[in-house]
Parts: sequence; C-alpha cells; structure tokens
Amino acid sequence: MSKEELRIIYMGTPDFAVESLRALVEGGYNVVAVITMPDKPIGRHGSVLQPSPVKQYAVEHGLKVLQPEKLKDPAFIEELRALKADLQIVVAFRMLPEVVWSMPPLGTFNAHASLLPKYRGAAPINWAVINGETETGITTFFLKHEIDTGDIIQQVRIPIADTDNVEVVHDKLMMLSGQLVTETVDNIIAGTVTSVPQDDFKDVPLTPAPKIFRETCRIDWNQPTKRIYDFIRGLSPYPAAWTTFNGKSVKIYEAEKCLADEKHPENAASTAGSILTDGKTYLKVTTSDGQLLVKTIQMEGKKKMPVTDLLRGLKMEENALFV
Repeated sequence: MSKEELRIIYMGTPDFAVESLRALVEGGYNVVAVITMPDKPIGRHGSVLQPSPVKQYAVEHGLKVLQPEKLKDPAFIEELRALKADLQIVVAFRMLPEVVWSMPPLGTFNAHASLLPKYRGAAPINWAVINGETETGITTFFLKHEIDTGDIIQQVRIPIADTDNVEVVHDKLMMLSGQLVTETVDNIIAGTVTSVPQDDFKDVPLTPAPKIFRETCRIDWNQPTKRIYDFIRGLSPYPAAWTTFNGKSVKIYEAEKCLADEKHPENAASTAGSILTDGKTYLKVTTSDGQLLVKTIQMEGKKKMPVTDLLRGLKMEENALFV
C-alpha cells in the first residue's frame, strides 16, 4: 500500500498539532478526515466561536473536519467507521475510547512530546523544563487502554539548553514532530515497525507530567535558586510563574541565576522572597541559597515589561517581600 492509498484520520487541536498535519498534507499522504475539538466560545458573552488551529488548517486545505462533543456518540462512531481509515494519528488531542482507537486495521498511534515512559501526562514539555532536564524529545507509540503507556515505535531526542524556556522547547519539538510522524507512517506502510513495550525501559524513571493549574505556578522562594530559575522558564511565557507583592499578583517571565551578591553580603541569610534593589537598574529576590535576578515581570493590571521599566514607575523598598 502506498502513502496515497493509505487512508489516514488525523486527530489534534492546538498549534503543536498543526505541524504534523502539515507534514502529512504537504508530503502527499491521504488524510481522509481531521477530528478536532468543537469550536471554543470566546468574547464577553461567548457569542463568538473560535475554531482550533488544527481546524483552521484543515479547512484552508479542504479536508473533511469532524468535531464531536463526545467521542462515544453512536452517530460519530458510525461516521468514523464509514471513513474506513487504515490508520489513525493522534497529536495533542483527547483520551480516546477503545471503540475509536481500536477501529483501524493498522492501529492508532500518538506523537507525545516526551521521551516515554518519562513524562506521561498533559504537560510533558513544561515539566521537563521545570525539572531541569537537559534533553527531551518526541515519542510515537501505539495507543492502548492506559493513557501514554502503549508500545513505543520511534523516538527522537533534542537537547534543552539552560537558557531555553518552554516556548523555545515547544517550538523545537513541534517542528520535529512532523518529521517523526511521517517517518512512523512510512515504516508502518513498509511493515518495518518493531514496537517496544514501555515496561522494557526499566532504567527510565516514571516522572509524571500532570495538567498545570494556577496554583501549580506559584513560586516558592524557599527553594534553591536553580530550582526557581527552572520553574520560571518552564512556565514562560504561558501560563507564567507568579508570586505576590503587597497582596497583588506578580508574574515573572525571565530571570537569571546569581548565587552570590557582593553588593548585599549582609542579606545572604535574608528571609526567602526578600527584594534587593537599587530602585533603578536591578531587582533581585532572596532564595534558599542565594538570589535570583528578575529580568521580565508583569504586575497585576499592568503590561509585561523589563524590570528596569517597572522600577522607573514603582518604588520597591529594600527587603520588601515577594510571597
């Protein structure tokens, strides 16, 4: 069977999933339908419906689009079955019921943004950066009952630089995902796939990557400098790490490590969260083992800005606290 004959159904929703769909379409693969989330109500009264990035791309390229509210809906299942797909591909979508993922004869595979079995879950890129990993990657694997546990088909690795934030890593992985998805399809067509159970990766720690909520993003200044630094870049630019100042929320998007402060040796043992500043050019925050130099910040109700701009308009006293 050729790539033009192989009937593929593609499932995905956000920007990250567009690249793999684009690789399939531009590579001449036969995508017979795209399944994505229903349009999202936006605006003050929810009167405007915003299509997902995947839907926007699919519509622009004349692809059939399905947007089921429920993946077990009998009408949707029948429509899916009528498409007679040979293979289904999932990138950043939803957990599929067995009736869906088991339908095509060649199976359903997922492209996941981690080196499985490490970082199973909804936010693998964020948690890899938050935890200070020096590499990550994309894994393709066949779906089974438990989420992110299926047999691994292929993996590709990339380094994470100490200065990378989650946006940088996201974009690198997004570009790689298209290449890996098409390679995986080619190998399935050629019959050369030898998938490996994740249980065989006994030396890989099973680090979770749960969904991130607002409270997840709160900075604990009692942590070491490196830990807080990784936490900030693992949440930047979205949803952003935050703290409070005078009872108001403060988002921190960019910072630098500084384990010692020669200008403030007397503050080496200051309370964690203590602000060290000259009121003009720098703002440092005391951590459990040093200080963190804040570079880009956003006060509640204000725009995101360099910290030097903030200091020109807001007086911050020495040893005031971020909490």
